[in-house]
Amino acid sequence: MTILVTGGAGFIGSNFVLDWLKASDEPVVTLDALTYAGNLENLSSLDGDARHSFVKGDICDGALVAKLLAEHRPRALVHFAAESHVDRSISGPGAFMRTNIEGTYTLLEAARAYWSELDGAAKAAFRFHHVSTDEVYGSLGADDTPFAETKTYEPNSPYSASKAASDHLVRAWHHTYGLPVLTTNCSNNYGPLHFPEKLIPLMIVNALAGKPLPIYGDGQNVRDWLYVTDHASAIRAVLAGGQVGEVYNIGGWNEMTNLDIVHTVCSLLDELRPDAAGSYKRLITYVKDRPGHDRRYAIDARKIERELGWRPAETFATGIRKTVQWYLANPDWVSRVQSGAYRDWVAQQYSA
Repeated sequence: MTILVTGGAGFIGSNFVLDWLKASDEPVVTLDALTYAGNLENLSSLDGDARHSFVKGDICDGALVAKLLAEHRPRALVHFAAESHVDRSISGPGAFMRTNIEGTYTLLEAARAYWSELDGAAKAAFRFHHVSTDEVYGSLGADDTPFAETKTYEPNSPYSASKAASDHLVRAWHHTYGLPVLTTNCSNNYGPLHFPEKLIPLMIVNALAGKPLPIYGDGQNVRDWLYVTDHASAIRAVLAGGQVGEVYNIGGWNEMTNLDIVHTVCSLLDELRPDAAGSYKRLITYVKDRPGHDRRYAIDARKIERELGWRPAETFATGIRKTVQWYLANPDWVSRVQSGAYRDWVAQQYSA
């Protein structure tokens, strides 16, 4: 038995692979193109582990995907690979259309051909698990009920629109061809190995460097936050017991404003790595809001709890402390992922 994981060298994908092999001896084949946010070092602890093999490649390469399926005969394909940063999708949407839409289509077609040739128990057991986002549902008002799985799709950024399109493709391949799919839509993740362009790692890295902590607009945009290993455990639960064709929302029950997140990070750094110049909160800087910035996301995760018995193990307090401690303990990882191109992009993005 084997599973094939796309995007397994990225933030969420690598945490999933590490968590999977911590909990199981079932082998994993990781496929990743190693673009700027894909980092093979994330999987370095698996070097020499016979349960894991890595293939550098593009999910848009249908021949490669078909070859991997034929060689490894996986019982499941878990699809993380995606362009995922909203800001980058605004400045360069083309890559998001290619990876998130064309790439998902290519995987679906390769998986359909592979699954169609299976027989008996192997065909019944196969699953195509599509990992998506709560951003496909659009934005909520302060008093609106959280996103349920039946919420109308209203994506507001090129990123969320590309993920919404991929969700629809997955649904269509199930209803038209019978491909046994599962979809999960998750809230914001945080934790170790997070590329420092997203809010929490960017605040940690900038604070330690004495750089400004840029907050869009008034800082009152609300997100639901989930520790990344809780996301991994939820996917395991859905793979094990999820109903084919169903969608499961995964959330942390942790709604917080961006400003509260930054204050929490600063307070932890003040405790764990105090700065002689004073509290890190002195570095907070408000910058022009990004176009189409959704005001609030909130996940209703009762379905996955009711049907599969899953709830997050970490509170935000425990998860954010583990996250800050990990970045403090791994400065070499941070310095290696911060290439010149990345620094140039951050400077350009937040120059306003």
